[in-house]
Amino acid sequence: MTYDVSALRAQFPALTAGIAHFDGPGGTQTPTPVIKAIADTLGGPLSVRGAVAPGEINAERIVVEFRRAMADLLGADPAGIVFGRSATQLTYDLARTLSAQWTPGDEIIVSRLDHDANIRPWTQAAERAGAVVRFAEFDPATGELPPEAVGGLLTRRTRLVAVTGASNLIGTRPDLPAIASLVHEAGALLHVDAVHLAAHAGIDVRHLGADFLVCSAYKFFGPHHGILAADPALLETLRPDKLAPSSDAVPERFELGTLPYEALAGTIAAVDFIADMAPERDGSRPDRLRSAYAAIDSHETSLLATAEHALYALDGVTCYSRAASRTPTLLLTFEDRSAAEAYRFLGTLGVHAPAGSFYALEASRHLGLGDTGGLRVGLSPYSDADDVERLVAGLAEFLKTRQAP
Repeated sequence: MTYDVSALRAQFPALTAGIAHFDGPGGTQTPTPVIKAIADTLGGPLSVRGAVAPGEINAERIVVEFRRAMADLLGADPAGIVFGRSATQLTYDLARTLSAQWTPGDEIIVSRLDHDANIRPWTQAAERAGAVVRFAEFDPATGELPPEAVGGLLTRRTRLVAVTGASNLIGTRPDLPAIASLVHEAGALLHVDAVHLAAHAGIDVRHLGADFLVCSAYKFFGPHHGILAADPALLETLRPDKLAPSSDAVPERFELGTLPYEALAGTIAAVDFIADMAPERDGSRPDRLRSAYAAIDSHETSLLATAEHALYALDGVTCYSRAASRTPTLLLTFEDRSAAEAYRFLGTLGVHAPAGSFYALEASRHLGLGDTGGLRVGLSPYSDADDVERLVAGLAEFLKTRQAP
């Protein structure tokens, strides 16, 4: 079986509007099975988790299936899957909990490549604890964050390293297993922001060497919420703030309030939707997920090559996405024209490629782009050749127009 992008696109109601979407890094469109799962959950008996009434049983089943689905997606233990309102919220909560164990003089390493959600929670927690913050720098010329950029900062006082699985601004994918090896040799913990990575690549938390990993379901066709994956034994050592009557079991002790069961049902459907994209439908869900991500990677890589070839042929365009290993994400700027102007112009043509720094402030500034950033072109599994043609044609037309006074 081949990758049938037309059949895939038919499952996304939003695509019937005719917009060429390059905004996937900010959140993908939602397929019909996910929409249906959310609606069906809200339409059926639903109560607080329990084992007696039908609504209670439905809620319990959904939570169990959610943890199992995300464990399959991330190569994790279902008992270590934590729901959160967002990856940012989960990271802040974890930073507050871990930093209670830090003492003055301890050290935290963050990456200049990262989204601010994997920088500020750690630097703010470090400041409160009197810990030292060190920045691992990426090469602005290549976009690369080599393992030695982290390894050179590690000391016996390093307590945690926070690094992205893939830059949401320029797509760079650092060598996480190599970084993890260095971090663990130093006796520190590794926290990985996989929000952008999870949309494009199969993840195995154990292979990556991540002690903690966060992602967001709405980046891979699901509803808006975050997920944390960690070893349950590690989570058992942590004591987050919680209400006295709420469960102290792991992972429940990290989840505040009643869970949004309809959102969890949507995420289960999103994971199954990805698994169903596998060329071969036989095998376990983890096997089909690996096959599906391989097919997605092949499709997106081919489209990316087409897009880059055409965009590089345009005069006055600079691309900052240059790392050898990266997601299909391009950051562009234009000679004597602003990225925001290009964004608005493309919008009139039904092409959605947003402009900005997308919360990756440190990365944007390190690239010399200040807080303004550039035009971000993000390919998704449902992107097709026609989308790319419309983008390139639109930018070519934009570059021919005069700059507004």
